[in-house]
Amino acid sequence: MTTPFMTIRDLLRYAVSRFSQAQLAFGHGSANAYDEAAYLLLHTLHLPLDTLEPFLDARLLDTEIDGVLQVIERRAAERVPAAYITREAWMHGRRFYVDERVIVPRSFIGELLEDGLQPYVADPDEVGAVLELCTGSGCLAILAAHAFPNADVDAVDISPQALEVAQINVADYTLEDHIALFEGDLFAPLPERRYDVIITNPPYVNSASMQALPTEYRHEPELALAGGDDGMDVVRRIVAQARNWLTEDGILVVEIGNERANVEAALGGLDLVWLSTSAGDDCVFLIQASDLPAA
Repeated sequence: MTTPFMTIRDLLRYAVSRFSQAQLAFGHGSANAYDEAAYLLLHTLHLPLDTLEPFLDARLLDTEIDGVLQVIERRAAERVPAAYITREAWMHGRRFYVDERVIVPRSFIGELLEDGLQPYVADPDEVGAVLELCTGSGCLAILAAHAFPNADVDAVDISPQALEVAQINVADYTLEDHIALFEGDLFAPLPERRYDVIITNPPYVNSASMQALPTEYRHEPELALAGGDDGMDVVRRIVAQARNWLTEDGILVVEIGNERANVEAALGGLDLVWLSTSAGDDCVFLIQASDLPAA
């Protein structure tokens, strides 16, 4: 049977139409059907991910067309996040291995680490110890290791499956001597020490929002998303214990997505500093150690 597809341009048009028809949800690396289609085509055809234009009218082999069509149909019919199909996610120019054992990395804390959390960290080179809670794929721990080159980074997750993925990424970046992975519940598995910086992108989705999540997000581990009735179950516990683990001038940085109202209701009275990110000024907050409650 003669295929109606001959070029990348043909397949790109078809993919955008198929994704739009399926009313897919985006947010795992791409913001719209076109960007997602372009990424999946380039990845499947082993072409540079930032170079589409020169290849648009390239004729494809039948086997290449079949492979691309299978990827398009899996994304549209099963609504699997693209990162789980390609087994990779990109954050701030860095590639990370991902699969269904972890949520797809998309933290705004990564943006803040690009300048070493300045001005809240006076000199990134003087940071000696960093902790990441709920590390998942380990991406933020790796970004922190680059932002604070002289720091030891500890990363914790309650999921042994997630830590298997984190170990792959730590090894890919040859950071085994700088990042230590711990399995357990928040601070419980850690040796007694103090950190200059604690960062976390914990489960924070409230129960009503969990029920309304698009299918794509339901492919991700619920443990890494669900934060209880108001989304604050894990956040409360982190804030309640963090002072015991921070240096006197240390900071706690917490990502909470769209849950600012619930954060302020749960942590009323604390001096929260809301940090600016590409998503606005209400997705990430910071607390100085001196402003945290004494445990």
